[in-house]
Amino acid sequence: MTSRELHDWILLNTEAGHSPEVLLDKLIQAGWSETVALDALEDTLRARATELGVVTVPEPDLSGSPTFVTVGGRRIEVMLSVKLPRLVVFKQFLSDEECDAMIEAARPRLAASTVIDNDSGANAMHEGRVSEGMFFARCESPLIRRIEERIAELVRWPLDHGETIQVLRYGIGGKYDPHFDYFDPVIPGSAEPIRIAGNRVGTLIMVLKAPVCGGSTLFPDAGIEVFAQKGNAVFFSYDRPAASTQTLHGGAPVIEGEKWIATKWFREKPFNT
Repeated sequence: MTSRELHDWILLNTEAGHSPEVLLDKLIQAGWSETVALDALEDTLRARATELGVVTVPEPDLSGSPTFVTVGGRRIEVMLSVKLPRLVVFKQFLSDEECDAMIEAARPRLAASTVIDNDSGANAMHEGRVSEGMFFARCESPLIRRIEERIAELVRWPLDHGETIQVLRYGIGGKYDPHFDYFDPVIPGSAEPIRIAGNRVGTLIMVLKAPVCGGSTLFPDAGIEVFAQKGNAVFFSYDRPAASTQTLHGGAPVIEGEKWIATKWFREKPFNT
């Protein structure tokens, strides 16, 4: 099968109602490697969505491979762009003043971090997540509104199609073991979060304060380590709740100093909770 024939086959079967997961399985069964099959599916479906004017997941406009983008009047350098996982690293997405102001606004509201329980869907403590955190209300202050609007413009995703910004503090030994941000539909505890606003489809991690040592954001399946640098942001998206997106990631333990980050999760639908 030629590249053109593969492209046409993917479009024909997509229009017939077959999901990307089904098509991936068929291609693998036909002898295609998973990597090649994934690339073909992503390229074909993304190109088709662009033709139709449909944006299926958050995605910065990096057409032409720019070295910087301008968002809300702020010049932001593009440091790294990876296809699989879909990952982009931005330099100085936030100013030093914005980072410091977010920390000071968040500090008095910190509480021990939790995770969503796989069975109940309720928030629960977990030994794999060692940090303190809090959530800002959406656009609760001029500072938070400015950052929310900058994020929405950067990734071209509606401001209300996302959870409110969470700030996290990691002290020495603070970490977050490797995990996926999407809600796995087969897990009972995912039903309620998905019902509220659809699944998560992307993440933006902004560094507010960098530790002296440790604290990197790790993508173990892809062999990627992104070092924490104040003001920088790491964006990654996942167009399906599957390990094949290679978005398994975690926060390495802080060895010296402390790490502060702000995280924004993007949803399929408006998030009003």
